[in-house]
Amino acid sequence: MNQDWTLVVHGGAGIIEQGNLSPEEERSIRAALSAALEAGAAILREAGTALDAAEAAVRVLEDDPHFNAGRGSVFTFDGDIEMDAAVMDGRTRDAGAVTGVGRTRNPVSLARRVMEDSPHVLLSREGADAFSLQQGLEQAGPEWFETAERRRNLEELKSAGNDAFDVDMKYGTVGAVARDKAGHVAAATSTGGVTGKRWGRIGDSPLIGAGTYADDRAGAVSCTGSGEFFIRAVVAHEICARTRLAGEPILGAARAVIKDVGALGGTGGVIVVGPDGTGGWAFNSSGMYRGRISSESEPVVAIYGDE
Repeated sequence: MNQDWTLVVHGGAGIIEQGNLSPEEERSIRAALSAALEAGAAILREAGTALDAAEAAVRVLEDDPHFNAGRGSVFTFDGDIEMDAAVMDGRTRDAGAVTGVGRTRNPVSLARRVMEDSPHVLLSREGADAFSLQQGLEQAGPEWFETAERRRNLEELKSAGNDAFDVDMKYGTVGAVARDKAGHVAAATSTGGVTGKRWGRIGDSPLIGAGTYADDRAGAVSCTGSGEFFIRAVVAHEICARTRLAGEPILGAARAVIKDVGALGGTGGVIVVGPDGTGGWAFNSSGMYRGRISSESEPVVAIYGDE
């Protein structure tokens, strides 16, 4: 199979089951996934780059409060919002990432600026925020990012007397992977982390090779789930390595690596796209917000495990 272009998106994986979402929430989430697919597909149809498409798709999801990225990011234990994001271009293997940022409206675009306009790959916290201002990216105050639902999540966590961050609530990390008409692939991921995180905790999303990776020789991967396990398994790079070095189909490699994550005790999922346009997902959680579109297929969005 060799499709002209392919785009796959995710909005998180975790305890997402029938009955957990109201009909209105479900409609809104499906609509947001569809909008993200269309934002990226509009670029790919016109021979735009995989990187542009992945960034555009993720920006849509960052602006939607139903997901844990950008607007709607979860709170730290101290009641702050600290966002992470990463991008990677499979053509050159250039990458950019940020962690702990609090003022950039679209962290995925800041990650791209780190890749393109700095000599570095990963910037953190106050330095990343300062670089964002220097680059002239749109800023936003706490009132933009905060939502009542995320505040309630933190209050419930604290009232339960938990000392550690919450790894049981559904994850809302967002991401996109794309293959463009020129045959190049790219990946983008953005997240608010996990509710109640402390001590400057960093998950897998901004770590190149763990939560985000792209290589034209193998494919592109964006992850979502229990980040500590994805870091230990170096999930995104492991999938690409199995494809590039062992010749495994990328979807088969994704399923194998997610199985390994499960063996370690972790849950979550990945979206992948190969150089030939093969695209899809693998997850071991009860659900995953996800969608796919290509030059050869109509858009498909799904939430639950049995879809």
